[in-house]
Amino acid sequence: MSNASAIFKLCVQAIHEGELIEREGRSDKEFHFQNWFKKRLDALDLHYDSPGRNSYPDFRLVRHTEGYEIKGLAYPGRDASYDCNSQTPCGKHNGRQVYYVFGRYPAKPDGNCYPVLDLVVCHGNFLNADNTYVHKNRSFRGFGSYGDILVRDRKMYVAPTPFALAEGTVHRRTLILPAEHPVDDDLAELGTLIRREVKEVVTAYSFDLLANEIETELVANPNAGREHVFKAYRVSGDPPDPVTIRG
Repeated sequence: MSNASAIFKLCVQAIHEGELIEREGRSDKEFHFQNWFKKRLDALDLHYDSPGRNSYPDFRLVRHTEGYEIKGLAYPGRDASYDCNSQTPCGKHNGRQVYYVFGRYPAKPDGNCYPVLDLVVCHGNFLNADNTYVHKNRSFRGFGSYGDILVRDRKMYVAPTPFALAEGTVHRRTLILPAEHPVDDDLAELGTLIRREVKEVVTAYSFDLLANEIETELVANPNAGREHVFKAYRVSGDPPDPVTIRG
């Protein structure tokens, strides 16, 4: 059984009880929401590997093949997409099921303690169904007048957030899982979300250093049109308005 339902419910309970995010100072721009989530894992007595700056996912459970990637988003601000530093979103990584935890908090709080405004916990497949891609940075030397400058191909990915993908998630607390995923009986189902694979996928790109132009290479997607079905849930007692896929 997955721990996703229990973790989600405890996060919602903490929000209802006014458990605030606590940042160490204004320079803490990354770990404050992680620390808030960490307290929920500790409350459930779930053992995990301590997160590092470049670890993925952020929290890797020890006794369960699950990982949780944490994304804190300032509101109002950029919340339709987020940067994936050197790792595309996915639902499975190194044998672990991967869940993403998106929480929005005030962009300009009046102190170092502030609330979680809304929350989405979703399976990584909702963001990207391809779990086979392996990210690697590459480089070559030979650029410049003397041929001794190194060019690094260090990729950055930008993916949509659930707030952009699903209508009915803002100012709410929502759990999104694959339709076949086990879920606790006391969670209320609020909608079916379907994502369809595109006709063509990018398999390569090239960059013209003189023209400063980038070109992509597309091939037919063997899974074109395949539907990935997800269900949206909330804790009983939370607003029952539906959750639907955008566009």
